[in-house]
Amino acid sequence: MDPALLREREAFKKKALATPSIEKKKRDDSQFKDESKKSKSKSSSSVNAQPKIDATNYKTMTGSSSYRFGVLARIVRHMRARHQDGDDHPLTLDEVLDETNQLDVGNKVKQWLQTEALQNNPKIECTPDGKYIFKAVYKIKDKKSLLRLLKQHDLKGLGGILLEDVQESLPHCERALKHLAQEILYITRPTDKKKILFYNDKTAKLDVDEEFVKLWRATAVDAMDDAKIEEYLEKQGIKSMQDHGPRKPIAPKRKKASQKRRQFKKPRDNEHLADVLETYEDNTLTQKGVSIK
Repeated sequence: MDPALLREREAFKKKALATPSIEKKKRDDSQFKDESKKSKSKSSSSVNAQPKIDATNYKTMTGSSSYRFGVLARIVRHMRARHQDGDDHPLTLDEVLDETNQLDVGNKVKQWLQTEALQNNPKIECTPDGKYIFKAVYKIKDKKSLLRLLKQHDLKGLGGILLEDVQESLPHCERALKHLAQEILYITRPTDKKKILFYNDKTAKLDVDEEFVKLWRATAVDAMDDAKIEEYLEKQGIKSMQDHGPRKPIAPKRKKASQKRRQFKKPRDNEHLADVLETYEDNTLTQKGVSIK
């Protein structure tokens, strides 16, 4: 072999050994493949362990709280509709589930309805024999009881009654309200636009002159408070608002303490023995100069 080539080869080896180099190791993918296979097997086993949801068993599953409250809401709506139609006889739980087409609920849901949900629901009343009935806001059955309730609210100063509460409590409400059209006043509340029923007390009606009504309606006091109205009336020489409105509490006057000196009175006990002197040394009593042993 040519000695020149051998020298170049030796020089190349020395240069290669002198320069540092980093080797890249090959990645062993066998471990990652095993781990991915294990995770896939676990996920598949967990999916297979969970019960499948289909059309036959989705109603019997008790894990979902939304399903429970859906059953309860359906029962409450049905009981309200029964009450508004005039059916006021109580029902057992099985009868309620039968009428609402929910006989396929699970036993856990039934137990929850019977022991907790229906017992604590404000719209359902439980009778002593274990049956259920709708619990209305007011116990009124006909137009006479409604009129009596409105009169009691008017006499006691309790105000009006919400129309939606009457519609919920009174069976065949629209028919009764139509018969009592002359006995009831409807006022719409400006805050939420709900209608409120008041008793139309015809004895409190007054005949007001039309000119006064026109002046009353033409006067705008929306942007004025009570202080401005009172100031305006005082300028006009009217003082009728002095006795109206909240009164300021008047602090009671404190009584000044009397500066007289107290005179201590002497005790009046045994005044009849004032002139009797008793000595305990020799057991003698002295009265008016006479001593007695």
